[in-house]
Amino acid sequence: MPEIIEKELPPTLKPLWLKALSAVQTANLPYAVSLLQAVLKDSPGFLDGRKLLRSCEIQLCGAPKKKGGIFGIQTGGMGLMKLANQAKKDPVGSLPLIEKELEKDPYNEAASELLFDTFVRMELFDSAAFALETVRKGYPENAKLLHKLAEFYFTHNQHLIASDVYNDIIKHHPTDSAAIKGAKDASARASMQKQKWDENADMRTLMRNAAEVEELEKATRSGLTQEQLEERRDRTIEKYNADPNHLTTVKDLANIYEQLEDWHNAQTFYTWAHSLSSGDVALSIKAGQMKDRAAEADIHNLEAAAAADPNNAELQAALIAHKAERLALVVAEAKRRVDQNPTDPQLRYELGNALYQAGDLSAAILHLQQATRNPHIRTKVLLLLGRTFKAKHMFDLSIKQYSDALSDLHSMDNTKKEVLYEKGLIHDEMGDKAHALDCFKQIYEVDYGYRDVAQRVESSYQ
Repeated sequence: MPEIIEKELPPTLKPLWLKALSAVQTANLPYAVSLLQAVLKDSPGFLDGRKLLRSCEIQLCGAPKKKGGIFGIQTGGMGLMKLANQAKKDPVGSLPLIEKELEKDPYNEAASELLFDTFVRMELFDSAAFALETVRKGYPENAKLLHKLAEFYFTHNQHLIASDVYNDIIKHHPTDSAAIKGAKDASARASMQKQKWDENADMRTLMRNAAEVEELEKATRSGLTQEQLEERRDRTIEKYNADPNHLTTVKDLANIYEQLEDWHNAQTFYTWAHSLSSGDVALSIKAGQMKDRAAEADIHNLEAAAAADPNNAELQAALIAHKAERLALVVAEAKRRVDQNPTDPQLRYELGNALYQAGDLSAAILHLQQATRNPHIRTKVLLLLGRTFKAKHMFDLSIKQYSDALSDLHSMDNTKKEVLYEKGLIHDEMGDKAHALDCFKQIYEVDYGYRDVAQRVESSYQ
């Protein structure tokens, strides 16, 4: 079964693919996921579709989950064990079931490894690599699976990429001797491959090209210093100037600027890479993140300058204007996304949060109330709703939101402490010392050092 590109999709699937693209553009990601899964069920070799599916799932599920279980190892459970047995007998039929597991957690290491093994069995090698690249992105410290990915690239003569993966392992496991050796071997093979050397190249030829091998190793080494990053940036700019439309070069340059924390240039080149990639959603997200960081950096620099020169009225006014402009842009973008997909609770929450930050409390309440429909974000929505009602001096309604949030929280984690503390402050402000103390005591019993709860509780006994 070969891997296919968009133009090779069967005619019956092209309408579904186009609908999926439209759903992504309008930020209707749950609908896009269902459409893409239908496409991939009939065309499992459509790698671009699978990449888009994973991007949508990552946006919906957010950052990789903190590992639980024994020693923090993520396990697949009995369900994935049964799937592994099924995949050996029916690889094609098992793919939709594996994807259903990844829909719940797109970074799931066990499911990703099973997807990799299944694709290898089907000889869909690019798809197999993509399965573990997701783990590399979400859990770069997973040496076991990154070794598996690096060895896969190495055996398929993709030595430069293998070197990158080995260097990622070294970044998190500096004493991993197998990764150190693998990085050197892969880097040397990549250089020989580039020069079309064979295994019997004479020593003089190898010596003549030693400088280039060293340069290649430097280019792929992770954890570079500021000076090394700047050198790499300058070399990459030369490559970019020679061919501004080379996607890999543009992405590399964007990544270097990101590591240098040059957010404005990082945004520029991620945006250009997105254009060259014909709409890679991940690159679009990156460009948006860099835009936000650039704006935050601008404000931070202005704040520092204003603090250093408090009597400079022009500087103080510029800071106020910049913050207002930033808030207006955030609100406008959040409104645009809600207009495109008004049924998405996550987008409603983001708009409500933006409006709260901008001081438009009444408008924020409208959107936050609608966002409580999503059980995955309900607690943080209620917490913000409580703060919003408090800001409007509607203390009874604020307490109701915190009480609702507490009914959903069972373990005394940081979220529950925060809700209890906020609730206690309102009781205290209302003069209800007994209920306020009860909230603070619940925190005191498990976390003596949390904010000022120790002082509040102990002073009540004096």
